[in-house]
Amino acid sequence: MALSFGMLSTYPPTQCGIATFSASLSDALAATGDSTSVVRLVDEAEPLTGRVIHQLVRDRGSVAEAAGALDGHDVVIVQHEFGLYGGRDGAEVLDVIDLVVAPVIVIAHTVLSAPSNHQRAILEQVADRADAIVVMSMTARERLLVGYQVDATKIVVIPHGALPESAVVGVPRRAGPPRLLTWGLLGPGKGIEGAIDALSRLQTLDPAPRYRIVGQTHPRVLARDGEKYRVSLAARAVERGVADLVSFHPSYVDSTALRRVVAEADVVVLPYESREQVTSGVLIEAVAARKPVVATAFPHAVELLAAGAGLVARARRPSRADRAESRQRHEPPRGRRRTGPALVRGRGALPHPRRRTHGRQ
Repeated sequence: MALSFGMLSTYPPTQCGIATFSASLSDALAATGDSTSVVRLVDEAEPLTGRVIHQLVRDRGSVAEAAGALDGHDVVIVQHEFGLYGGRDGAEVLDVIDLVVAPVIVIAHTVLSAPSNHQRAILEQVADRADAIVVMSMTARERLLVGYQVDATKIVVIPHGALPESAVVGVPRRAGPPRLLTWGLLGPGKGIEGAIDALSRLQTLDPAPRYRIVGQTHPRVLARDGEKYRVSLAARAVERGVADLVSFHPSYVDSTALRRVVAEADVVVLPYESREQVTSGVLIEAVAARKPVVATAFPHAVELLAAGAGLVARARRPSRADRAESRQRHEPPRGRRRTGPALVRGRGALPHPRRRTHGRQ
């Protein structure tokens, strides 16, 4: 029997990873015959489009109206990350869930290893009110069990999905220098500085690799700082003597064009600085496209690349990054044909949807 899902999340045209994830999840549910309607989280009200049936304006919108729009569905999906909602550490999400009667599935995109007391309390209360809490890596599950008071029977691991392999555009290998690629919304913390530094130590190779950085500046970073971060990266490339090896592509790239960009790359570089990232959609897409990956040791990379789909370079150790990138170019990639078992198998099962008798349990 087809189900109707109400989803609370950011959603396109908002540009962020969770918005993209929610759109892809909605498409995947539609492909199985289910339907999804979205209550979109926004800073300012905008016209309703597509699946969006209501908007919750952060800190100023009616949580009762948002909950009412969600409650007209069989199941409610709540995307959770601390910065998504209004209130301190996103506490506004609790007000919405409290008013929802339909069963609630929370998808936790961030599980901090060292949260503040308030952050821990918020996530614990979200989990307590939910019927199930979904995480997308075993690291996230372990963090919940060790660092938070959460009912273990509610936790389900459903690894982050990717487009079917048939949807990836194949591009024949062209002659020329190795092509390195980083893509995604740009902003401090992405670690591009370290990748540029590593490239400066590879420029003596013949031919020297080219490094392509694709993606717009994150909207919130752009509003706060303009293009300051991108300009600093370009200046760093000049200082390191690799300006001719680095190219920036700051325009919006739709999913079809992005698949071609990824297909043209030889190695995907994910130099993220944060060690809190338990889920990375970019990492999943790179592995699903069968591209060797060189990544810093953020948790999702450590977990997913252990099977041989790439190499992990430890933070602040450029020499290791250099060796990793060089090995990926000169050695047959281990497990290139692997897309990672985590892409196709979940652990545990979601509870059968049931109507709650009241908002808070």
